[in-house]
Amino acid sequence: MKARDYSLRGEGTKHAIEAGLVAANWYHSDVPRSQMKELMRRSDSQAIKDTILLYGCMIALASMGLYLWPTWWSAPCWLAYGVLYGSASDSRWHECGHGTAFKTRWMNDLVYEIASFMIMRNSVVWRWSHARHHTDTYIVGHDPEIAIMRPPKIWSLVLRFFGLSDIKQYLISMLRQAFVGLNAEESCYVPNDQIPKVVLVARISSVIYGATLALSVYNASILPLMFIGLPRLYGAWHHIMTGLLQHGGLAENVLDHRLNSRTVYMNPISGFIYWNMNYHVEHHMFPMVPYHALPKLHAMIGNDLPPANKSIYAAFAEMVPAIWRQRSDPDYYLRRELPESAKPYRIDLHEGALGRLPDLVTK
Repeated sequence: MKARDYSLRGEGTKHAIEAGLVAANWYHSDVPRSQMKELMRRSDSQAIKDTILLYGCMIALASMGLYLWPTWWSAPCWLAYGVLYGSASDSRWHECGHGTAFKTRWMNDLVYEIASFMIMRNSVVWRWSHARHHTDTYIVGHDPEIAIMRPPKIWSLVLRFFGLSDIKQYLISMLRQAFVGLNAEESCYVPNDQIPKVVLVARISSVIYGATLALSVYNASILPLMFIGLPRLYGAWHHIMTGLLQHGGLAENVLDHRLNSRTVYMNPISGFIYWNMNYHVEHHMFPMVPYHALPKLHAMIGNDLPPANKSIYAAFAEMVPAIWRQRSDPDYYLRRELPESAKPYRIDLHEGALGRLPDLVTK
């Protein structure tokens, strides 16, 4: 079976352009202008409270872990610290990257830089990568953030829960960006005038990680790495779990977010870690609505969306069989039933590209 070419300079890119899928007009549910203006209103207060709670918990857990080190009693502290470090940072990176978490810009920028470092992403490269992801969501050959490429490699997905594959890729990219610059893929979406910033961020990250590693070697202890670095390894499972649910098993090359994104109800703890990004259809339709307003947006347009999955377990029960089937049938995707109150899927927007893609070979 030939694999699709997900590169940003290959046959998939050419097909997307020819099919009119690039920077196209997407379907949006109807929301009155006055209500949308209210939903988009930014505020510092909620994000400040959440940020103080997040980093306060991290400081408390790290302090307890240090106090109990090196006994096994410290393990629960480090495990909880790891989830906040390696998963909650993903949602903070995401929301602050959109500039919507705080009303005050420097607060967004500060938390974005800290979270980017924690989640091991170059803050400059990923700001532009995510902008492309929203412009061309799951458009093959144009979206650099497609998490599950078809046919899916199951073991690769499993390894992600332990942070193994993406950390290795990040470290290689960090050193390359620090001393060489952008690669061909990154050059497709990062403007040339941003390259000096890319290099600076990569070099700062390299120095911090290098100093932490050196300190661990000097003291013959992994303790410094328990604060910086390793939590991204053992604490990534929650952000991988929720990240796969965003688009897993759904359609590629469509212009209706109801076909390629998923909303999942979550418990309060996961909701705090994920910062309401479980309302993912709503977020992609209206990405400038702050995280704290997404539940309100869901209540307004929910009758125009596929029913939300009732839990993380229910979402995986829906997604996993679809991904398994895509191993042998890469064109398969879940097409969920809309409620009677919803407008029909806007297949007319992408009708020429929704069918079987031409054989795309990964080179």
